[in-house]
Amino acid sequence: MATKKRDFYEVLGVPKTASAEDIKQAFRKLAFKHHPDRNREDGASEKFKEVNEAYEVLSDPERREAYDRYGHTGETFGRGFDNDIFRGFGGFGDIFESFFGGTTTKSRSGPQRGTDLRYHLTIGFEEAVFGCEKEVKIQRVEYCSKCQGTGCETGSRPVKCPDCNGAGEVRQVQRSFFGQFVNIVPCLRCGGEGQVISTPCAQCKGSRYEEKDRRIAVSIPAGVDDGAQVLITGEGNAGRKGGNPGNLYITLAVKEHKMFKRHGNDILFDLPITFPQAALGDEIDVPTIDGSEKVKIATGAQTGKVIRLKDKGVPHLRGGGRGDQLIMVHVVVPESPTKEQRKLLEQLGKTLGPATMPKRDKGFFDKIKDAFEG
Repeated sequence: MATKKRDFYEVLGVPKTASAEDIKQAFRKLAFKHHPDRNREDGASEKFKEVNEAYEVLSDPERREAYDRYGHTGETFGRGFDNDIFRGFGGFGDIFESFFGGTTTKSRSGPQRGTDLRYHLTIGFEEAVFGCEKEVKIQRVEYCSKCQGTGCETGSRPVKCPDCNGAGEVRQVQRSFFGQFVNIVPCLRCGGEGQVISTPCAQCKGSRYEEKDRRIAVSIPAGVDDGAQVLITGEGNAGRKGGNPGNLYITLAVKEHKMFKRHGNDILFDLPITFPQAALGDEIDVPTIDGSEKVKIATGAQTGKVIRLKDKGVPHLRGGGRGDQLIMVHVVVPESPTKEQRKLLEQLGKTLGPATMPKRDKGFFDKIKDAFEG
């Protein structure tokens, strides 16, 4: 059986009101303590991964807001986050460089993947049930459209950096409480590129990049639920040094419906009926997500009776049919009967005699449980 995830704030040992700096400080301390490059105890690797995942979420304002609202959503559609924020680092030394300004391993000099983007999209109840096509507007970093990412004006080219001789990095020796480190750090002059630009592009000022507003088509599959995520590969920020672009993650919020509620793949609907309809039976038009459907009310129907409409619920996200619509019957008694109604009810009451509990093979709550589970 899968282990239940701990609360991310508990993992880092901070309160929910913790600032971004408090979260970072707590993570740095725990990362040093549990990182497998320096902690060989049993369970250290698992603890480090847990700390890593908690920091990845709580250090991102948008993902922290979604976590505070929805909690753990690891089972929702489209979850594709790489929970290792140190993916691409060579080891503990690279983490040290990232947070403390030093490293014992060679810095990354090859292509680097672009950063991911995240967008929160609100859709209607029916759109979540049947799927839909949406368009979102994002702002992302792209290669400069004028210089195509070279950073140079037309007719010029980058030249080898004289400080690092084109390596993009320089060596440094540093002493710390861990001992002596031979650090290989990015060259300050060329920013780790190995090249310098003598004639910068007038449009991007030599940065190679520019921000662009883009409209992205999003296909929402049928059956998504509130908090689900849709992954759009390659629509994030541009990579560095020829690296692939990042991804775009769409987090969905589903509006509540005025008549229906969702329970897994089933749709719940409360049906009010009158006392005569309950006593004598009837055939009633009931709304469903697909349109009106005739439902037969049996003679002697009681409040709490559940009627199941097969295949009138939410499509299963990964195929295989649909859920059902569960109709809960509610017998409504007039709150303020007229004189004529009161007279008729008194006459009826004399013929009915004292009320008795209806016979049931199972209790009321057992029948409701069976309706949901079966």
